[in-house]
Amino acid sequence: MSPAVAWLLESAEPGIRYQARRDLLGVDEPAAQSSILNGPMVRALLAGQEADGGFGRNPYQKWTGVHWRLVSLVELGVPPGDPRLLAAGDRVLRWLTGPAHRRTIRAVNGLTRVCASMEGNALAACCRIGLAEDPRTELLARSLVEWQWPDGGWNCDRNASGRRSSFHESHAPAWGLYEYWRATGADWARSAFERTAELFLSHRVFRTSTGDDVINRRWLALRYPPYWHYDVLQGLVVLARLGHAGDPRCADALDILEERRQPDGRWQPSGYWWRGPESTSGPPEVVDWGRSGPSEMMTLNALRVLKAAGRG
Repeated sequence: MSPAVAWLLESAEPGIRYQARRDLLGVDEPAAQSSILNGPMVRALLAGQEADGGFGRNPYQKWTGVHWRLVSLVELGVPPGDPRLLAAGDRVLRWLTGPAHRRTIRAVNGLTRVCASMEGNALAACCRIGLAEDPRTELLARSLVEWQWPDGGWNCDRNASGRRSSFHESHAPAWGLYEYWRATGADWARSAFERTAELFLSHRVFRTSTGDDVINRRWLALRYPPYWHYDVLQGLVVLARLGHAGDPRCADALDILEERRQPDGRWQPSGYWWRGPESTSGPPEVVDWGRSGPSEMMTLNALRVLKAAGRG
């Protein structure tokens, strides 16, 4: 066992320990999954939940709204079916499928301009917690397919030419459609996320389609949580979930990921999209993901990707 895996198995968060055993060591202990709900981060993310499933603010408020909390809870491996999770999912579905949100979606020159990461992250989270059969969840999935651009992605920029979608707005919908397909077997969802996978792969995760240039050098800096942002690691995480981490076109991105590994075998964030819970100078987080030293979730994700790619 590598020192990095041993370190993850000593985490104070049961969800990290559980996922490390399951995904890195192949030891699945379903009975242990219930302890994840008692983890300090999970308890903090659920603290203050109100009767409507939300937390007394806009669902999308960064990063303390119910939408972001639910995604973080799912990434921490919470088990499906818990009433608090289902209430949070219901609140997110009421927001995203309600008329106030739906009427903001516009088409320009025949292409829907939508921040599809909202629906994508929500779709993935709702499928994970047990709401895949909810008609509103299906509406999210079918809407994403309807809004998908010809190149396989999505874009919210109303001034975009229509030739290129946004990687930032495409990785979450691909994950969401994958989770919906896994939960329901809907072939149309699989066809859609495979198109997105090909979009990422045709760009070798981070390069231009016509050469070796890097599309956006900020994508080479790894961060956790990614929220709606795209970077090399998040692109690889999604491709691994979709079953494509072993594609030869991932090689350059995998090399970068291995280069970012610290001498002790762990990964350190290159930057942050969040500030601590007490911050007054930027979007605060509900929990402290760690702003110094190695990141547990980043290390877990990186090791999962490398294993899926055959580099474990």
